[in-house]
Order: sequence, then C-alpha cells, then structure tokens
Amino acid sequence: MKNHALLVGIGIFFSRIAGLVRERVFAHYFGNSDAGDAFKAALKIPNFLQNLFGEGVLSASFIPVYAQLLAKKHDEEAAKVASVIGSLLFLMTSLLVISGVFATPFLIDLIAPGFVGAKRELTIKIVQVLFPGTGFLVMSAWCLGILNSHKKFFLSYVAPVIWNLTIIATLVIWGAKQPEQFDLAVTVSWGLVAGSFLQFFVQLPSALRLGKKVYPSLDLNLTSVRTIIRNFVPVVVSRGVVQVSAYIDNMLASLLPTGAVSSLAYAQTLYLLPVSLFGMSVSAAELPTMSQATGSEEEIREYLKQRLNRGLEQIAFFIIPSVVAFLFLGDLIVGAVFQTGQFDANSTKAVWFVLIGSTVGLLASTLGRLYSSTFYSLKDTRTPLQFAIIRVIFTTFLGGVFGFYLPKALGLEASWGTPGLTASAGLAGWIEFYFLRKALNKKIGKTGLSLKYQAKVWSIAIVSAGIPALLAHFVLTTPMHVIVKASIAVVIYGLLYFTLGYLLKVEQAHSFLQKILRRLR
Repeated sequence: MKNHALLVGIGIFFSRIAGLVRERVFAHYFGNSDAGDAFKAALKIPNFLQNLFGEGVLSASFIPVYAQLLAKKHDEEAAKVASVIGSLLFLMTSLLVISGVFATPFLIDLIAPGFVGAKRELTIKIVQVLFPGTGFLVMSAWCLGILNSHKKFFLSYVAPVIWNLTIIATLVIWGAKQPEQFDLAVTVSWGLVAGSFLQFFVQLPSALRLGKKVYPSLDLNLTSVRTIIRNFVPVVVSRGVVQVSAYIDNMLASLLPTGAVSSLAYAQTLYLLPVSLFGMSVSAAELPTMSQATGSEEEIREYLKQRLNRGLEQIAFFIIPSVVAFLFLGDLIVGAVFQTGQFDANSTKAVWFVLIGSTVGLLASTLGRLYSSTFYSLKDTRTPLQFAIIRVIFTTFLGGVFGFYLPKALGLEASWGTPGLTASAGLAGWIEFYFLRKALNKKIGKTGLSLKYQAKVWSIAIVSAGIPALLAHFVLTTPMHVIVKASIAVVIYGLLYFTLGYLLKVEQAHSFLQKILRRLR
C-alpha cells in the first residue's frame, strides 16, 4: 500500500503544486472580482459532469470489476469490458456535452441565481466554451481506471500537471494583452479546453497498450459489463448527490456579496490539497488491492479491516496537522499562495476565514473516502449513496442557517456567511462519516482510529504549530515578505511535528524518518 500510495501521492503532489501556481496566477489577474466570480462559478457546471461520470464513478464501478478480472488472469474479457465501458462513456459524454451547451442559460440560474447583467452573460459564455473540455476530462478518467487497475498510478495522477500548465501559459501570455478582465476570462476558458485535451492525450497511449485489444464496442451481453452498469447507476446518483452539496454552497455564495464565490474557490484549492494528497492517494491505491482480495468471507473481512485501519492512521497522521496548520498558520499560507496583484491583504484575511470553516470537516472527508472505497471493493455502491443523501440534506439546512441566519442574528456583516457555508458543510461531512463507519463495522467488524492515537497526533500537531505561529506573529515583526515568513513557519512546524512524532513513537513519523536516516548513511 505504501509504495502505491506514495506514487499516487507524488503524482497528486506535482498536480496540486501546479494547481496552486495556477490559482496564484489567476488571483494576480482576477482577485475577488466579478470576472473571477463568473469564471469560478462557470467551472462548477462542467466539473459536475466530470465528477459525475469521471474518476470517482469509474473508480467505484469499473475498477473493482476490471481489477478482479486481471487478478484472475482473464485478460481477454478485461479488454472487452474496457472497450465497452469506454465506448458507452464516450457516447454518454458526447450527448451531455452537446445538450449542455444549449442548456447553459437555464443551468446558470441553478448554480448562480445571484448573478445578473453582464456578470451572468459572462458566466454563460464561459460555460459554453468549457463544456467540450469536459468530455476530454471524462475520457481521461477512463484512462485512469485502466492505468490504476494495472497498478500504474503515477502517470494518471501527474497528467493534470499539463492541464494546469496550459492554463498558466494562457494567463501569462494573454494577461498583458487583454487588460479587460471579462475578455481575459473567455480566453482562459479556451486555454482550459486545450489543457483538457492534452491531459487525455498524454494518458491514452499507455491505457491502450495496457488494455490490449481495446476497440469500440457496445456488447452489453457480457456479465462483467452488466455488473459495472448495475453498480454505475447508484454511484452516479451518489456522486451527483455529493456534487449537489458543493453546488448548494456555490449557489448560496452567489447570493452573498461580491467575492464570496471566488473566496470559496480559493479556500477549496488549499482545502483539497491535503484531501487529494493524503485521502485520495491512500483510497485510490487501496481500491484495486481491496477489490482483488480472495479467500473465505471471514478472511476477506479480516484483510479489509486491517488495511482499512492502517490506511486510516496513515491518512490521519497527515490530515490532522493540515487542519492545525490552516487554523494557526492559515493567514500566512493563504498570503504566500495568493497575495499578489489584485489579491490584497484583505482578500487574504477573507479567504483564511473561509479556510477555517473548511477545516471543520477536513478529517471526516478524507477518512470517509477510504470507507467509501472499502464499500466499493465489496461491490456495495448503494450504502454510500444513502449516506450521501443524508449529507446533502444537512448541508442544505445548515448552510441556510450558518450562511444567512446566524451572521444576521449575531450582528455580523453578510460576508461572514461564506465561512459559515464551509463550516456547515463540514458538520454535514461528519454526519455522513458517522453513518459510513457504523454501517461498515456491521459488515467487517470494528474499525476506526483509537482515541489514544488521535490524542497523541492532535497534541503533537498543536504544540508543533503553536511555536511557529507565535514566532511569526510576535517575533518576526520586521518588514518581511509573506512568502518568506510563511516558509520559515511551515518548515519549523514540519520539523517539530516529525521530530515529536518520532520521539513519541508514532509509527508513521518513525517510518518516515528512518527512511531518511538510512538514505543519509
């Protein structure tokens, strides 16, 4: 698990770093402006299709079946399955993309009802440009499913780097030529489509080589194909429900003052970094391995329980300090990543508060991913769907309370509603996590993080972050660029966290530092 998770983590790391650079360049040209709001809101609609029919759904429905065929050496049937699923995905995505272009004006009213006039028209135009790129990203996820099943993790997770670099290049090249933000936003949209094509194209040769004899086919008589389709429907609904949760936040944010949608997007960029690096990397590496488990029912349950518990500790070891870092050092981190050009100190503070709200559900979201992957490895796609629906219900209700009613009741400005939205979504995430764990425990036995482990890691993280936070705010008071100050604080935090973890014999810290020491020798 460690080697596979490491490859996924490295790929995601490069991708997310490129994403942070992209967001910094975007912030330089757009800040928290109307054009920035329009572009971020527009991304939600094509991203909905990508997430609905892309990586998450294929990972849950396609990979378990395809990986099991490979484990049983049924390579010819596996190739047929990959061919049919790829063909169906292509047809479905093409139809949805064409329909989406014409339906965009109606869709905008669903995701951004607060946008009017030129801002609304710009959002519509951007969405119509972005839709074709969505098709390439969905087919890119098909490539990822094949690559991951063959335990080729790095390429599929590093491929988004080229997507980010294409957008960055578009911003840098055209940023000076088009000072009008509305025009630049449309140009960047075309750059995003080009990047989507390149992300798909760079994976396709390897996917075809590993898949062997992959060709267009609509043979629905294969038992394995019918199994995937049967699992596909509840997973699509489940992913759709999760996406609805994100759309609710975006929709509510569009009703808040200008900058709310952009602040939400900037905060999510940082919030999703640890989710992707540590939650997705472990979950993505574990799903094919869990799906290939063989033996008696008792042996499979014990095997899954051991891998799940170990994965939970591995995730928590990195997610807990991420939560603490966002709380104690978030202003420095946001400033270092985004503060440039149109993105000033006030924007930094606004995004930090939104980020603090996001930390409420950070641990639940990442641990929940691994629980869902375990359900998917058992070919159970309906249970996660049930709890995803519960999550959306609570997200909607709590979002209205925290985003609008609570700030007004406390006499706060309306802008405080944006952190309220992320905090309420986090609480809903914990509710979903509770039900996921409870249901899985009934299937395979008791799972979860021990209180002793959690207490030790939380204590180490708080102490380690508290020292550089005090240093940054009360000692490093001389004029210093925020990137330098943030770098000093984060390095000190990291060194303290791993050192204390090693001294207190936390397995993950001990293993990490032992590897470094062996290489230094």
